[in-house]
Amino acid sequence: MFNKILIANRGEIACRIIRTARDMGVKTVAVYSDADADALHVRNADEAVRLGPAPVADSYLRSDLIIQAALDTGAEAIHPGYGFLSENPDFVDAVTKAGLTFIGPSADAIRAMGLKDAAKALMIKAGVPVVPGYHGADQNPDLLAAEADKIGYPVLIKAVAGGGGKGMRLVEKAADFLENLNSAQAEGKTAFGNPDVLIEKYIQSPRHIEVQVFGDGTDAVHLFERDCSLQRRHQKVIEEAPAPGMTDAMRNAMGDAAVTAAKAIGYAGAGTIEFIVDGSNGLHPDGFWFMEMNTRLQVEHPVTEAITGVDLVAWQLLVASGQGLPMQQDDLSITGHAFEARLYAEDVPAGFLPAIGTLSHLSFPDTARIDSGVTQGDTISPWYDPMIAKVTTYGPDRTTALRKLSDALAATHVAGTTTNVGFLGALSRHAGFAAGDVDTGLIARDIDALTAQDDPTALDVAAAAFCAAGLTDADGPMTGFALWQPLPQTVHLRLGDDDCDAVVAFVDGNTCDVTTPFGTVNLTRGTGGWRSAAMALPKAVRHDGQVTVFGGTATCFDIVDPLARASSAGSGDAVMAPMPGLIQDVAVTVGQSVSEGDRLVVLEAMKMEHVLRAPRDGVVAKLGAALGDQVVAGAELVTLEAADGDAS
Repeated sequence: MFNKILIANRGEIACRIIRTARDMGVKTVAVYSDADADALHVRNADEAVRLGPAPVADSYLRSDLIIQAALDTGAEAIHPGYGFLSENPDFVDAVTKAGLTFIGPSADAIRAMGLKDAAKALMIKAGVPVVPGYHGADQNPDLLAAEADKIGYPVLIKAVAGGGGKGMRLVEKAADFLENLNSAQAEGKTAFGNPDVLIEKYIQSPRHIEVQVFGDGTDAVHLFERDCSLQRRHQKVIEEAPAPGMTDAMRNAMGDAAVTAAKAIGYAGAGTIEFIVDGSNGLHPDGFWFMEMNTRLQVEHPVTEAITGVDLVAWQLLVASGQGLPMQQDDLSITGHAFEARLYAEDVPAGFLPAIGTLSHLSFPDTARIDSGVTQGDTISPWYDPMIAKVTTYGPDRTTALRKLSDALAATHVAGTTTNVGFLGALSRHAGFAAGDVDTGLIARDIDALTAQDDPTALDVAAAAFCAAGLTDADGPMTGFALWQPLPQTVHLRLGDDDCDAVVAFVDGNTCDVTTPFGTVNLTRGTGGWRSAAMALPKAVRHDGQVTVFGGTATCFDIVDPLARASSAGSGDAVMAPMPGLIQDVAVTVGQSVSEGDRLVVLEAMKMEHVLRAPRDGVVAKLGAALGDQVVAGAELVTLEAADGDAS
């Protein structure tokens, strides 16, 4: 076994690897960029080495600096985590050449599966079923369009070097093919340095089921399946294991195919074989097809660990140090059910745009496994993936595990940035999902209901007022009294652009009335705190001139200084950058007339393209950025004015 390893990654996966390494008595070396100098993975590791500035090209993708850090600190091996260099065969070659061990598959295995078109050709040769499509090297747009016509719409355009939904477009009809092709190629080039794509038939009622495999270079086993069908824009949201509705015949067929795929390339370490499954008429052994192989540990590996009792990172260290497979296929079995939800800093009402901010408050329930790379007080920066944590629950059956997930999400409290926790909670309560009726289109079909924002209640405003006034945590009966009538105290709040003042009037030390724009709440205090009838006062925290109230969704109120109260109203004329990013395209010019929904600017952020469209009809009066500009969040990119003859 190794004495010391270097972890060539950051965030929650680096922290997760450190936990297992510490349990095994293995010392760890963290690497970090300037943006991560005080990050949790740096604080948790035994040693830490600075790589460079915040951009990944200057830090986490600098293989030369990472390898030198391993040599300088006496590390014997490098664990890549996932993302960054984890599936880069040139990095594996460089690690090996330096006399170090790469904790993962060989460079040849990564190359064999690295390009989706070549991987599918290999799988066809190995006898693994593959989705109909075009995987050729000729990237002529006319040829690709003709191949799409032959396959039949709808089709998927996928970057051959892609992953995580990047460089992927669903095309419903031929008229939309070329625009989507150009967009997929541009995103593929930005994210992976490779614009080539493949074309696949789009399965109408698809499920995304993947199989966890593990090999030692000669032999391989599978650790059963995970259902990752709950996706938005091809990115996984909630995963579970095992897959609902799975039959023994289907599980055996998929497991055998996955092991065949792993053995075909002499795979060593943890990997995942991803399948697209036809879920229209239940699960059948002839209704699944190979999509791709991820030659690394997956984000969603905790659900597999929960149902098998296996520590996959420990297996990685054991096999990389020269030991054989820790268990054989007959030794592995499924017990219970598990779910994992990915908690992100993102603005759901704004279309799931990545968000940033300082985590003024962060708390999780102790009923769930939490994998996180941040703690309270840390900052979600624009430089990296905005994941806050993975919330994993386990139970003896699917119903119990899902109920525990819903409860855990309700008890997950984040303030200082907007998150998707309300969206995740709505998914966990979705009737179809609860019944196991899942496919990759579920979220898109019900997106309006799943993203609906709860209107604040009078009780929410009362909680915000109590917190803002410092009344929530007061010990003992409230002091002070008034003759003949309650003594009122006005707390000035704002919710968005609207004033939301509350008047708190104590009748006595343990009773008060709170008048809000949504009605009056009568509160009494007992041993369990303040309540309104059967409803407890929601938890709230004060931070940075704001109060966040945790209910069905987190609601953030601004605390207003009445002496500095000012009103503001947006004209709707300015199109702002929703996040920091790079201007990839400016589709309009000054003086050009546009209609509501027209494409104005393409912003690249977090390796994905975000199309900003006209909020209304008008004329472009001003452009605030040009192609290639790096802009900050809130930058005014396009200013519109009314067309001649229109009312201003």
